[in-house]
Amino acid sequence: MKSFAQIEAEAREQHPDLDARLAQHAPPKSAAELADIPDDRWLSLMTRSVFQAGFVWKVIEAKWDGFEAAFDGFDPARVAFYSDEDVDRLLGDERIVRNGQKIMATIANAGFVSDIATEHGGFGRFIASWPVSDQAGLLDLFKTRGSRLAGMTGQYVLRFAGWDAWILSKDVSAALVRAGIVDKPPTSKSALAKVQAAFDQWRMESGKSQSEISRILAMSVG
Repeated sequence: MKSFAQIEAEAREQHPDLDARLAQHAPPKSAAELADIPDDRWLSLMTRSVFQAGFVWKVIEAKWDGFEAAFDGFDPARVAFYSDEDVDRLLGDERIVRNGQKIMATIANAGFVSDIATEHGGFGRFIASWPVSDQAGLLDLFKTRGSRLAGMTGQYVLRFAGWDAWILSKDVSAALVRAGIVDKPPTSKSALAKVQAAFDQWRMESGKSQSEISRILAMSVG
């Protein structure tokens, strides 16, 4: 396993302006800031990430005001109980991308957000209390209790929300293979556990956040 100092040196060799590149990104939110994110914003973010998956992100961005209006501001308590008539309405709404499976995933995720919020006094409070040292566990919960939130989609939800998340992009996965953490892009539970252990070690070594380490790993490749 490579030390983080070695990985950072490789990133600086590839990108002499590494510090400036890293400074362009906001640091992770505090637990209090995460807890304050309203439930409707979590559902909005989940939906945006689901619809962006495998699609042109700029198209979703351009239509996003229409998504917000079509889905009633992503109020989880309301969206979770959408009827067949609501689904038909959305399938005919030109303000959004009319993908039936992703529309149904949004309704399912409204139930997911509502259930967690009821159990923990708010979805943000639940996320804020989850330890950074167990991102793999949180992603597994997204996969099992949410809809279409597995893999990169769940990782992007966490990163965009401001939770201290790693992103297993092509470059990050390549860096992890090169560092001897895994022998191929990690997808299994055992491989993700190895990834988490490596990030834990590098966090202790460097004092940096997981999200910053993730970015440095990516830039160490190219």
